[in-house]
Amino acid sequence: SSNRECVHRPPRVRSSCSMMLPRVAALAFIAAAGSVEGFAPSPLATSRLARANAISRGSSSVVSGLKMTGVVPKIERAPVYGLRPNENGGIWVPQRARPRRNRKNEPIRSMTRENRVLPENFIYPLFLHTKDFNEKIDSMPGCERHSVESVMKEVGEAVAEGVGSIILFPKIPEDLKTNAADACYDPNGLIPETIKKIKAKYGQQVNVWTDVALDPYSDQGHDGMVSSDSRGDGGRGRIMNDETIEQLCRQAIAQARAGADVVAPSDMMDGRVGAIRDALDSEGFTDVSIVAYTAKYASAFYGPFRDALDSAPRESSNAPPNKKTYQMDPANSREALIEAQLDAAEGADMLMVKPGMPYLDIIKLLKDNTNLPIAAYHVSGEYAMLKAAAEKGWVNEKDVALETLLCFKRAGADAILTYYAKQAARWINEDGISRPR
Repeated sequence: SSNRECVHRPPRVRSSCSMMLPRVAALAFIAAAGSVEGFAPSPLATSRLARANAISRGSSSVVSGLKMTGVVPKIERAPVYGLRPNENGGIWVPQRARPRRNRKNEPIRSMTRENRVLPENFIYPLFLHTKDFNEKIDSMPGCERHSVESVMKEVGEAVAEGVGSIILFPKIPEDLKTNAADACYDPNGLIPETIKKIKAKYGQQVNVWTDVALDPYSDQGHDGMVSSDSRGDGGRGRIMNDETIEQLCRQAIAQARAGADVVAPSDMMDGRVGAIRDALDSEGFTDVSIVAYTAKYASAFYGPFRDALDSAPRESSNAPPNKKTYQMDPANSREALIEAQLDAAEGADMLMVKPGMPYLDIIKLLKDNTNLPIAAYHVSGEYAMLKAAAEKGWVNEKDVALETLLCFKRAGADAILTYYAKQAARWINEDGISRPR
C-alpha cells in the first residue's frame, strides 16, 4: 500500500518515498539479524534501528547509535549486501556448493585425499667410502659417509620401515681417480662388493639402485671424460660423449653382475640409455631396470652432494668449470620433452627429474606426456635448506619434510629419491598411515 501511496503523491514527496524503501528493507534485515550470533550483542541491532530512524527523520547525526564502554568502542556493524537471514534467524550466504563440507573432519578428509606418500615410494640414498668408520657431512646434517658395515645397518633399518629401495653413491680415494674413470667398472671395487653383501643379506627385501656416471671416479670432477684439446666451451676441454658412453656401459655391466636391480645413468650423455640397454641385454641382464636421469638440470642445488663425494669440477684441470654443456638449462622446460622421448624410445623403464622441488612443473610435464613412471630427486640443497630452517626453529621439520614429499607425489612422481627416506618412513609409520589398522 505504501508503494501505491507514493505513486499518487507529488514528485518531491514521491522522491522522498523512494528513498525510504531501501531503508525499510534494511530495517527488516537488521531486525532479523539482531538475534544472529555473528551480530551479537543485540543492542547493536537497536543502535542500527536508532540510526536508521534518525536518517529517515533527516537528522544530521549519523553516529547517534555508537556508545562507548570504558575505552573500547562498540563499532556499529552495518548490514552486508547480499546476505540474508535463514529460516532460523541466522546469516545465510546463498551458496549451494560448499567445498569445505569435504574438509570438515579427518574421516572425510582422509576419504577424499587424492595423494598419499608411503614408505614404498622412497629411494634411500647412501654415501659410502672405503674407511671403516663413518664421517659426518657438515653441509647435510643427519647424513654421513658410511663404512660398508654401517651401510648394511642402514639398509636393514630402512627395510624395517618399509623402504624397499636404496641407491649407493661412493666416495672414491683420490689415487684411484683418472680422466677415463676406469675404477668405475672394477669388479672388486667398493660398489660391486657392497652390492654383493647387501643382496646376500637382504635378498629381494630391497632393490639396490646404482649411479651410473664417471664423476666419483674422475680426476676432472665431471660425469664424462674430458678431451685434451681446447675446443670446448670457453676454450676448455670438451666432455666427450661417445667415449664416455663406452665407459658407462662397462660400469653398468659390472654393477649388474654384482647384483644391482636398477642402474640409473645420471651423466646426461646423448644416447647412453640405448647403449646401456643393449649392453645389459647382450650380457643376459634383461631384467635389470634403467632409471634415466631424463631431466637433470645444471642446478645450484647440488653443492652439498658434491661436498659429500668431492665430485665438483676441478678448477686446476682443463675441464669446463661447470656441467652446463651436458646438464639442462634451468630456463628450459620443453627441452625435457625431447629428453623424455629419447629415453623412452631407448628403453628407459622410469624417468627422473632432478632437482625436485624447484622443478615440480617438469615432473607434471613429464607425467602428462609419457606412460612411464616418474621419479623425483629431492636433492641435497633442498634437504640442507629444510634442515637449516628446522635447526633455527623456523619450521617444524617433520611437517615441512612430509609436505614436501607429498608435493612430489601430487605433481606426478611415483618414486621419490630423498635423504629423508628412512626418517620420513618412520614418521609415517608412527602416525599409523602406512600400517594396517
